[in-house]
Amino acid sequence: MQILVLYYSKGGNTRKLAENIAEGVEQAEGVKALLKRTDEVTEEDFLACDGVIAGSPVYFGVMASELKKVFDDFVGVRKRMEGKVGGAFATSADPSGGKETTMMSIIQVLLIYGMIVVGDPISATGHYGASCVGAPDQKAGEKGAKLGRRVAELAKRLG
Repeated sequence: MQILVLYYSKGGNTRKLAENIAEGVEQAEGVKALLKRTDEVTEEDFLACDGVIAGSPVYFGVMASELKKVFDDFVGVRKRMEGKVGGAFATSADPSGGKETTMMSIIQVLLIYGMIVVGDPISATGHYGASCVGAPDQKAGEKGAKLGRRVAELAKRLG
């Protein structure tokens, strides 16, 4: 079983949170994380996964165009993604910098792809997904790992 952790990161903060999330995915027994940047992911990666956790820095309150382009380019596999588990994460430079709206823009795409979307667990924040301001500190990294583990465990239960 495999979960794709897909991200765009310009300055490295989103990459670091993606790595925390991938660590959480692998805390679920028998699940592997496939960590991919937007410029290296393939349609085959999408189809081979049992879930997708996608993340982006905040760009004008929505996901970066680089992440949106992946979803636009792979629309041909959309129907084959139905029933897989999805989640979202975001980073910003400011505490009120649009992380929730950015995650919602990702969640909208995951829903349109027919995926079963989950937020982070109550033990994290119980909201839309994992997020942080700047580089993830220990607490944000732990919340990211909880999201990764939650998606992986749900994918196992549904698989």
